[in-house]
Amino acid sequence: MTGASFGSDNHAGAHPDVLAAITEANTGWVPGYGDDPVTHEAERLFRRHFGEQAQMFPVFNGTGANVVSLQAMTRSFEAVVCSEGAHINVDECGAPEKLLGSKLIDVPSVAGKLTVEAVDRAVWGIGDQHHVQARVVSLTESTELGTVYTVAELRALADWAHGRGLLVHVDGARFANAAASLGVSLGDLAGDADIDVLSFGATKNGALGAEAVVVLKPGLADVLPFLRKQSMQLASKMRFVSAQLVALLEGDLWLRNATHANAMATRLSAALDGLDGVRISHPVQVNAVFAVLAREHIESLQSRHTFYVWDENADQVRWMTAWSTTEADVDAFAADVRATVSV
Repeated sequence: MTGASFGSDNHAGAHPDVLAAITEANTGWVPGYGDDPVTHEAERLFRRHFGEQAQMFPVFNGTGANVVSLQAMTRSFEAVVCSEGAHINVDECGAPEKLLGSKLIDVPSVAGKLTVEAVDRAVWGIGDQHHVQARVVSLTESTELGTVYTVAELRALADWAHGRGLLVHVDGARFANAAASLGVSLGDLAGDADIDVLSFGATKNGALGAEAVVVLKPGLADVLPFLRKQSMQLASKMRFVSAQLVALLEGDLWLRNATHANAMATRLSAALDGLDGVRISHPVQVNAVFAVLAREHIESLQSRHTFYVWDENADQVRWMTAWSTTEADVDAFAADVRATVSV
């Protein structure tokens, strides 16, 4: 393999400022399990970004954040409505269903995005003791296909859900990328969309290994400390998890990292747009480029570069960029793609 990885933003290293924050936190003796000054500072920063009502709980990883979030929102006879391609549905090894004991109801999406119409068709049998009871609408921002819900689209789904007595969860593994793409603040994206619980992603945006459950609806956070512990997501030396979140949120590092990653995907898409043999299959709105090309070209490129086939039946690949992807990385990869498909 040569050059940078285009397989995942998880393949990038941690940002130097994040590593520096961890080192800075590695002094002295402080209480464990979150009762430390660094975690308290992280909590303050989340309130600054998301509003004074926001309650934040650091966790280790995205699946943990999703499971803990959804546990706080459902009971075992209740269901979570999500898109058919949602990470919780296809990429978490059944963890939400196993650990929640709840059913996932997956519905068709449009370019990765749920619509009110699709969700409405999936919610029925309310009050019928024989039927699972829909309780949560879970969506991903940005989506698994690299598309972004506008604030208005999120708000329409939230208004519909709340009008039916449902709650709204957002898998925000790349929430920062979505906010950067839309040109809005984290708080505006979450608050104006009326989200109840957010799984806030940091690892894909320059952290070493840190995510957070952010509860925005009063009354849902009381059980979080217990669910987090029971779900094995409570860090004993939490200051090192929290330090990563502080590094991203105390200034504009979250925004700079996300903006750069998005720009590198846009640069890659522009370099390949209109090229015979490559079809960009979804709008490029964050740091993901989805493309369809011949199987032999995919195999040739994979012998030299790291990336994944997203849909084997359609010969669709996913190329991801990250905070550390350079213009030279993109240009070299694009040149190789052009040379490969022109043979």
